[in-house]
Amino acid sequence: MGIDWHEIFVFNISPFEMMVRGTITYWFIFILLRLAGRRDAGSLGVADLLVLVLIGDAAGNAMAGQSASVMDGMMVVATLIFWSVAVDRLGYFFPFMRNLLEPSKVCLVKDGVLQRKGMRREYITVEELMESIRLAGLERVDQVKRAYMESNGEISIISQSNDLIQRNDLRSKPE
Repeated sequence: MGIDWHEIFVFNISPFEMMVRGTITYWFIFILLRLAGRRDAGSLGVADLLVLVLIGDAAGNAMAGQSASVMDGMMVVATLIFWSVAVDRLGYFFPFMRNLLEPSKVCLVKDGVLQRKGMRREYITVEELMESIRLAGLERVDQVKRAYMESNGEISIISQSNDLIQRNDLRSKPE
């Protein structure tokens, strides 16, 4: 079975149609995301990442012509964004739902003592935690009143003098 070179380098759909599909899909997603009213763009939660991956798949089908109509892809993208916004609003207006939809913070240091159970739960090593403590400008664990792994994956550190010192995102660290 040989390679069909013609099939590899020939357009199955007109390049102009692909440009039109890409343009329509881009502006549709752009406007929907603006209307969705995201509070921050600096951090991505698991739900945000899931929505982006699903939007990419749905939009990719609409742009590449695997779907007969751009409207098919737009409907899927609109549905995904609707559910993303709806879940955010549910968590905001109904605090008991927030507990189901978002992970709670986990204590990593309490009054200068490492909380091994919390560290195990979040797979945080002593070295990673000490790095965050040093980045917060502290040298030793006993200088930390509280350290938490927040729901967004950042570590917040409160010094013994009750100052919130640093938030470090360990979830985005390369392996």
